[in-house]
Amino acid sequence: MTTRVHAFGDDALGDLDAVGVAVAIAAGEISAREATEAAIARAERVNPALNAIQHPDFDRARSAADRPATGAFSGVPTFVKDNTDVAGLPTDQGSLAVNSRPAVANAPFTDQFLSAGLTVLGKSTMPEFGFNATTEYETLPPTRNPWNTGYSAGASSGGSAALVAAGVVPIAHANDGGGSIRIPAAACGLVGLKPTRDRVVPAVEAAKLPVDIVSNGVVTRTVRDTAHFLAATQAYLPAAGLRPLGLVEGPSDRRLRIGLIVDSVTGVPTDEDSRKAVLATSDLLGGLGHEVVEVELPVDQAFMADFKHYWGLLAFSTQHFGKKVMGPDFDKTLTDPLTRGLARKFIRQAWRTPGAIRGLKRSEQRYRAAFADVDLIMSPTLGFATPELGYLSPAVDFPVMFDRLIQYAAFTPLNNASGGPAISLPLGRSSADMPIGVHFSADHGDEQTLLEIAYELEAAQPFATIR
Repeated sequence: MTTRVHAFGDDALGDLDAVGVAVAIAAGEISAREATEAAIARAERVNPALNAIQHPDFDRARSAADRPATGAFSGVPTFVKDNTDVAGLPTDQGSLAVNSRPAVANAPFTDQFLSAGLTVLGKSTMPEFGFNATTEYETLPPTRNPWNTGYSAGASSGGSAALVAAGVVPIAHANDGGGSIRIPAAACGLVGLKPTRDRVVPAVEAAKLPVDIVSNGVVTRTVRDTAHFLAATQAYLPAAGLRPLGLVEGPSDRRLRIGLIVDSVTGVPTDEDSRKAVLATSDLLGGLGHEVVEVELPVDQAFMADFKHYWGLLAFSTQHFGKKVMGPDFDKTLTDPLTRGLARKFIRQAWRTPGAIRGLKRSEQRYRAAFADVDLIMSPTLGFATPELGYLSPAVDFPVMFDRLIQYAAFTPLNNASGGPAISLPLGRSSADMPIGVHFSADHGDEQTLLEIAYELEAAQPFATIR
């Protein structure tokens, strides 16, 4: 039985997106405090069913809403993912192994995020250290998808995606180290754009890695919210070395040549629902005057082997350096089976590390060369439509679960390793009536073209919201 959960209603937030809420506040139609109270009431109504909030911070949010900061989203309520420091709140990284104290200062990205005027209501859930593509745990309740609470909300920004899709807030922080903005956006029927590497302020620890695969961003219900967010980040701190990006306000008249890829490098065919969604989008684009041509993937199975090894390196490093990075109370014996399995897998093949890092670094050149003849590359966001809860659970036997995980998240990691931008748009439905994302990649620094095509597709095939 389908169990949908949403909080949309006749209150200060209504059906408004983040831009709409900000405009209403600026015009005096509602106050920032009223918007915050509405979001808190919505959270209290639906979170028991969704389990998407890690650390509520409602009292401080009320105080902040009485004196909202200026910015593009002044007074708009939001959540921050639980791997990014917000002063006064713990950062648990989704793990029982972390016993964190309230952060004494914001992470650098948090300052950039808050420069848009957003009001933080708390921290959203994520799987342990962001290693999984579903927000599930070995022993704790999962985060549930508001389109159907028996299904995964994706990950690792699953809590943020569930809260936005359910209408608790119109915009929420997400970040992406292997698909973690785009995967939950696809699962929950949202817009999820992973920016070019260094377009926004990077995650502190990720920037120290041999290959920085993590980009900060947001999940939203409308393209314009994502566009306004990116413009706000550039007003705060323009990205050095990338083409300038201002506010993208709508589609372009330019007709594009778009490459089409249907199957991933794993060798496992994309499921029928996802295949239908991307081919239907191809037809839609053709009808809009764009040229769609089949292209080859710019990488092969060796790339995925390198990325899987790097995944294991991160898990091993988390266990080995956890006390140094996350505090003396870190207890690696409390990490979940996925983290432990990834670390064991890495140790057995540690000798591959230098070659894997070189391979991932080479992927940037191969990725960028793929845009010599096309403007964008389109594919499914996921190898198969978001599954029922339990299918990707860390409690599943590690070899079985890891194979499933790789097939599910097969299309997204290339953008992380190469640094290229990508966006997932909710353009399909599965046979189980769950959202399916269609994925577009662009050359470095070309978020503008991604947003322009997103606006055009949103107008041609309006995105569904839960009702």
